[in-house]
Amino acid sequence: MNVLRRNNVRVVGSGGRAMVFAHGFGCDQNMWRFVWPAFAEEYRIVLFDHVGCGGSDLRAYDIGKYASLEGYADDVVAICRELDLTHSIFVGHSVSAMIGAIASIQGPELFDELIMIGPSPRYIDDDDYTGGFSEAQVYELLEFLDDNHMGWSQAMAPVIMGNPDRPELGQELANSFCMTDPEIAKRFARVTFLSDNRADLDRVTARALVLQCHEDVIAPPAVGAYVHQRVSNSAFVLLNATGHCPNLSAPDETVLAMKIFLAGERSTAQNVGP
Repeated sequence: MNVLRRNNVRVVGSGGRAMVFAHGFGCDQNMWRFVWPAFAEEYRIVLFDHVGCGGSDLRAYDIGKYASLEGYADDVVAICRELDLTHSIFVGHSVSAMIGAIASIQGPELFDELIMIGPSPRYIDDDDYTGGFSEAQVYELLEFLDDNHMGWSQAMAPVIMGNPDRPELGQELANSFCMTDPEIAKRFARVTFLSDNRADLDRVTARALVLQCHEDVIAPPAVGAYVHQRVSNSAFVLLNATGHCPNLSAPDETVLAMKIFLAGERSTAQNVGP
C-alpha cells in the first residue's frame, strides 16, 4: 500500500525545507489547522494521520506493528523517505513527540530539529521520576476506556484539554476521540500510557524544543523539564497556556515559541507569552 495514501498525507507549500506535523492520541491532522498556516510561506508543510486515526486507511492497521511506538515511528520514516525529505523539522504533539524522537534516531538525516509539544517519555511515576500518574491510575484509566469508549471520551476530553472557560475546545477533542475506531483507540491508548522511552532521549541528536504548558494533567511541567534535561541539545519553553493541547487552545503563543526557536534566538529555559 502506498504510504502516502495509507497515512492520508497532505503536502502544502513549496518551501525549501519541510516541516512535518504529527498529531497526538485520538486526534488527526486537523488539530494543526491553527498552527501550520503560520509556516506555510517558508516551509513545505507535511500533514498526515497515524494509521487508525482520521483519514488513514484502517485496513493498514496491524496489531503487531502498532504494539509499540516504534511501529508509528517506522511510518514517519517511510513518509519522509517517500517524499525524499532530509534535514526537515518535526513537530509532534503529545505521544507523537516521542514518536518523532524515535524516528529521528532511526533516520538521523531526516530531521535537524524536533519540536516536542507536551512530550512524555513515561506517564507512570517511577522511583525518582515523576510521570504524573501512578500505575494504578493508568490501569484505571485504561479499564474505563475498555469498558466505555464513548463515556471515556466525553469525560476525559475536557480534563485533557483544560480551559474550562472554553468548553467548545473540550467538546472538539471529545468528538475527535469518539470518531476513532474504538478497538484501535484502546490499543493506541495502552501503547501510549504504558510506554517507557526514557532511554531514547539520550540518543536524540537533533536540536530540540520542548514546549510545555504550565498546567497540564497529562504531562506536568516536571516531565517537560526531564525531557529537556535528557535531550542534550534542547531548549525548554514553559508556556502560559494551560491544558494539554496548546495547538488548539493557544496557537499564537505556540507559533511564537516555535518561530523564536527556529530563528535560533534563544536556547535556554524561558517563558513565552504576555
